[in-house]
Amino acid sequence: MRIDESMLEDLKINVKFKLSALWVALMFLYLYNDVFGSFRQDQVEKVLSGEIGLNQVSLFGAAILMAIPIFMIFLSLSLPAKVNRRVNIIVGIAYAVVLVLVMLVPETWAYYVFYEILEAVCITLIIRYAWKWPKQEG
Repeated sequence: MRIDESMLEDLKINVKFKLSALWVALMFLYLYNDVFGSFRQDQVEKVLSGEIGLNQVSLFGAAILMAIPIFMIFLSLSLPAKVNRRVNIIVGIAYAVVLVLVMLVPETWAYYVFYEILEAVCITLIIRYAWKWPKQEG
């Protein structure tokens, strides 16, 4: 039995759902990148030697840095369009800056570079979808 592809339903997805899904994807990329990194022997040795300082301040800063995208998942669905667009552009640009700063530290592990590329794609798409938010007719 052959499916006629012209009959496949293709629903238009609201930009709010696209943005929210991109923030979810970005959070998973952050999570897995950090989890994989925590198993690397070189990273564990740096933490144990004190070269990577894990303390109240650094971990609280990391918590704030990760809490914002977590809330963006909800905010992308719930904020009014005009505010939503601005917030996604501003926060997206802020996280693009964070990613650029992270990329200034040379990294040779393939998984890490791969995740950074995917993070850049998600952030770029967040900014792009918010920037090109469809205008209401009428």
